[in-house]
Amino acid sequence: MKVYKENNDKKILQEIYDFTFRQVELSIREIGYGDQSINKKMKDYLNLFYGMIDKIHSWDELDTESRNSILVNFLDNSSNIEYLVKYFENYRLNLTNITLNSYIKGVVKH
Repeated sequence: MKVYKENNDKKILQEIYDFTFRQVELSIREIGYGDQSINKKMKDYLNLFYGMIDKIHSWDELDTESRNSILVNFLDNSSNIEYLVKYFENYRLNLTNITLNSYIKGVVKH
């Protein structure tokens, strides 16, 4: 979302955000949680999401060791941290070279 924030319609980005959390909520319901539990779980997931956003906001300016330490905080299994850091960095670079419309073409109507 950060990569496309500057050059795209805020409405499209909001729709992607809403869709993502709607899918999370549907998944929680499918597991079998009740309405009260869903509200608590969604609050937990939103807090986790915004916590991640806060930590990775300056990802592209961080060195590899700092990136490693950020991911370790959010993952239970840290055995492949170096691989994941490289993966996410390559993904970020890929996003900067391809337009948002290339990713959402045929998926989101706008």
